[in-house]
Amino acid sequence: MNILENQDEYWMNFAFKEAEKAYEKKEIPVGAVVVLNNTIIGRGHNMRELLNDPTAHAEMIAITSAAETLKNWRLNECSLYVTLEPCPMCTGAILNARIPRVIFGAYDNEAGMCVSRDNLCDQNLLNHKAFVKGGVLELKCESILKSFFSEIRK
Repeated sequence: MNILENQDEYWMNFAFKEAEKAYEKKEIPVGAVVVLNNTIIGRGHNMRELLNDPTAHAEMIAITSAAETLKNWRLNECSLYVTLEPCPMCTGAILNARIPRVIFGAYDNEAGMCVSRDNLCDQNLLNHKAFVKGGVLELKCESILKSFFSEIRK
């Protein structure tokens, strides 16, 4: 394993901690962090149920938090770590924020727009592209989702 892979796992563990917060709140357990210069500048976890807001995805909250930290909507030197492949809405926000690097854990075959259903990050949309890497701590990220859905379906 190279240094970059170790870094990706390191930061993904922080995103996972955010997913655990969502799980405790009975939200779909997805977490995200935005990293700049080896520092977390934005954090988020799903809060759709709590806020009654369909846009309150982990990525959206983390991106908003990071933009507020920097006092700038352009996050063009940041990396986003998220436990589940981003959906179309979140991928649009990633591209609008100019985030150049997206690292995710579990693949989303139903709504994932970075690899699974399509790769919007590699289509020159919104004058921006993003490098995407999936499957970082995939089994860990997948297992919390499976556990959550098996519990709510009981």
